[in-house]
Amino acid sequence: VQLQASGGGLVQAGGSLRLSCAASGRTSPGYTMGWFRQAPGLEREFVAAIDGSGRRKHYADSVKGRLTISRDNAKNTVYLQISTLKPEDTAAYYCAAGRGAAQAMSVHWWGQGTLVTVSS
Repeated sequence: VQLQASGGGLVQAGGSLRLSCAASGRTSPGYTMGWFRQAPGLEREFVAAIDGSGRRKHYADSVKGRLTISRDNAKNTVYLQISTLKPEDTAAYYCAAGRGAAQAMSVHWWGQGTLVTVSS
């Protein structure tokens, strides 16, 4: 499975952004999809995940209420809508695919990061 993330950029605080991640190769609508982020000097952290059906979602406590994960299985694409951006959201955002429930995702494949920079 290959994952191609896009949609990052420079945004002012308070703005919004939608990241996309297109999957190709041996994809499956049954795979759980997720987003992680890594800020400079910090470890990669979990942000959000969605199960294959799209009905079950799980978010990190730090982003609940501001981020929405969704997927379009017909397009093999997962999205991450980020609203009310804060400077601390500045990070490289990585999409991932794997198995398991959304709240206990086991990552099998990583995409490359897309950089989100939030100016104050």
